[in-house]
Amino acid sequence: MTERVFSGVQPTGNLHLGNYLGAIKRFVELQQRFECLYCVVDLHAITVWQDPAELKRSIREVAAAFLAAGVDGEKHIVFNQSQVSAHAELAWVLNCVARLGWLNRMTQFKEKAGKDRENASVGLYAYPNLMAADILAYRATHVPVGEDQKQHLELARDIAQKFNNDFSASIAELGLDEKFFPQPEPLIAGPATRVMSLRDGAKKMSKSDASDASRINLTDDADQIAAKIRRAKTDPLPLPESIEGLKERPEADNLVGIYAALADSDPAAVLAEHGGAQFSQFKQALVDLTVARLSPITAEMKRLVADPGHIDATLASGAERAEAIAKPTMDAVKDIVGFVRRS
Repeated sequence: MTERVFSGVQPTGNLHLGNYLGAIKRFVELQQRFECLYCVVDLHAITVWQDPAELKRSIREVAAAFLAAGVDGEKHIVFNQSQVSAHAELAWVLNCVARLGWLNRMTQFKEKAGKDRENASVGLYAYPNLMAADILAYRATHVPVGEDQKQHLELARDIAQKFNNDFSASIAELGLDEKFFPQPEPLIAGPATRVMSLRDGAKKMSKSDASDASRINLTDDADQIAAKIRRAKTDPLPLPESIEGLKERPEADNLVGIYAALADSDPAAVLAEHGGAQFSQFKQALVDLTVARLSPITAEMKRLVADPGHIDATLASGAERAEAIAKPTMDAVKDIVGFVRRS
């Protein structure tokens, strides 16, 4: 089986440093080892209300971020989810395979729905089944995930296994591999897989945070980046000289992790270089590094967004190539389940 990576980013609001370090930067690196499909998951986005005009803008901006960061849209596949019908079709089949008890254990729904769960959309509740369909439609073998997505990938694995078991006789009768759907493996990133807020080291950096100072947006200029890092919450002590010294210091741990990820290093090496320094000194080094890494991406994103026709053509081409992979899988699923297809 081809070693294939699938991953996606939601087009909901401004992309930020957490999206870049936790996902997009990783996408670029994985291109060297795998066949990759990178998706703007617009079907996931509408599990909560989206303004239609803003959604179109955000879809193009996320695609632009992929390309600006170094994803090769010709060698690999960049597309938006809604252009490939297999995602929604397979999601319905998997809705009928997954169990309510499995979804009831999903912690992210509880967090996103909050106390008013009765008012949450059915889509938000069934979101993990669509995520499983995203992965399994391409029979992806590897999925880069952050810590907060590991539970969803485990669910995708459970659904794949149950489908294979439930339809084992039909799969065998059709002469297909008994492991029709593979067990996708998680690819956990290195430092700063979970980038935290610049205002609160206990909270994840988020597009939805009311304070823009809590995050570094990929559209921020050098002055905005510098101001946000200099105002980032810290404690009065200097940087520790060992990893153990970061315990119980979430803001220090976050800034060191960000530096390590941007520098393609690790926290121990960062502390070996900057341990004992005052935060004012370390923050300036972090400003310089962040601006150097992000400014070229920001400039290229702005150039690409100014040419929506080019982005749309890239997405359309990617969708055609993605569909060519997903359609045989979806056709086989229909045969396995017992649907009658057009010949």
